[in-house]
Amino acid sequence: MQAWRVHENGEPREVMRLEEVPEPVAGPGELLVRVRAAGVNFPDALLCRGQYQVRPPLPFTPGVELCGEVLAAGEGVRAETGARVLATAALPAGAFAERVVVPAAAVLPAPDSLDDARTAALHIGYQTGWFGLHRRARLQAGETLLVHAAAGGVGSAAVQLGKAAGATVIGVVGGADKARTARELGCDVVIDRRADDFVAAVKEATAGRGADVVYDPVGGDAFTRSTKCVAFEGRIVVVGFASGVIPSAALNHALIKNYAILGLHWGLYNTHDPAAVRACHDELTKLATQGAVSPLVSERVPLAGAADAVQRVADGATTGRVVVVPGLADDTRGGLTADTGTEPMTDTRREPTADTRGAGEPR
Repeated sequence: MQAWRVHENGEPREVMRLEEVPEPVAGPGELLVRVRAAGVNFPDALLCRGQYQVRPPLPFTPGVELCGEVLAAGEGVRAETGARVLATAALPAGAFAERVVVPAAAVLPAPDSLDDARTAALHIGYQTGWFGLHRRARLQAGETLLVHAAAGGVGSAAVQLGKAAGATVIGVVGGADKARTARELGCDVVIDRRADDFVAAVKEATAGRGADVVYDPVGGDAFTRSTKCVAFEGRIVVVGFASGVIPSAALNHALIKNYAILGLHWGLYNTHDPAAVRACHDELTKLATQGAVSPLVSERVPLAGAADAVQRVADGATTGRVVVVPGLADDTRGGLTADTGTEPMTDTRREPTADTRGAGEPR
């Protein structure tokens, strides 16, 4: 079978190689699945560069989330062959492959309301958003939520989850196209950071009070300036550093203004509280069924296009969540379903463009 492999660290386009590899076999406690769709996340690029907090042994296959079809179960596992599932890949055997073995304990049922590509994209970004907003920040209906990179993969998930929770959502984006996307997502206020001072705009939109919750997958200046427009008893959720700059928090400022800085490493919940991950998935499935959330998939690319897709996500050159679909013969971007690769998209509200930098766990 074919799988992308990284033999040395570097830029994704340079170090990812599509190779013929032995067929995987499910061992005890594992499932063998056919990959139907695999989401491209910024951590995939960090893994290639050797900059992620987890460094799998070389060679490894990138790809951290997938929607797949169960082909076989290992010893001690009961599973329905042909079942459609959502899973986190167990590195070094990542999801950018035709087939992959995954731990059965971490497999979740795929929502019937979403196609394969949206199912793959429902996992890490939405789990991160749900835990960040509900477990860490305790977002309440009627509060104001400020989302950085609101048109991005992680940001768009936070926007949808914030609206579903009854919050007023202010989205910060970079550029007119992304501003249109944020409006289509349902942001109550959209701020183009390239044209406007988001600190002043947030204060104006909140009558001087500031944002109750700030969701920050960007870091750098976005975090620093957010401290100037966070409300009394506000909460800043640190999700990642897509800007490439890890800011130093001025704790005396947090003390004086009485706000909280909350870190979020979603992967730790898999280790410390897997039941919470499953409960979150059940809630996300319910929201997807209700139409309250739907991942923004703007590109579906064949397996052969995975290295280029990861590089473009790393470079910030993509729009929307990019999903690799093994078996997709056409290299057409957008306008294809993950299930057949032939059916056009019709719901433009659910498929606006977005910047997926920062998707996934903080680095």
